[in-house]
Amino acid sequence: MLGVSFFNLIAQAQQISGIPLSQVAEPGVGWTDLGSVISALVRLLMTIAALATFFYLLLGGLQWIMSGGDSKKTEAAGKQITNALIGLGIVAASWAIMLILEKFFKITVISGPISIPTPK
Repeated sequence: MLGVSFFNLIAQAQQISGIPLSQVAEPGVGWTDLGSVISALVRLLMTIAALATFFYLLLGGLQWIMSGGDSKKTEAAGKQITNALIGLGIVAASWAIMLILEKFFKITVISGPISIPTPK
């Protein structure tokens, strides 16, 4: 029974003639190829990560202000601020690494739809 299911998956993975695999939407929708979708998703996730770390930093600052001099609350708020700054550093470093990889491999991921150079 598993063998039949396995061969069915292989058959489903085959390309249907006349339909390009890079097309994921109808023309005119805005994103018609997989590269544009992945590029938009990467930019969206990076933006969400940056906003999340910023709000985490703000919450740590508010906890620090509202600690009222309690050393345990102040220490917890300080740890939250430190973790938020580390997270923001990780997001910034990953953005920089993506830009460096774009320049090094001559591809675009963040600055536009994904374009991979092809041999001529």
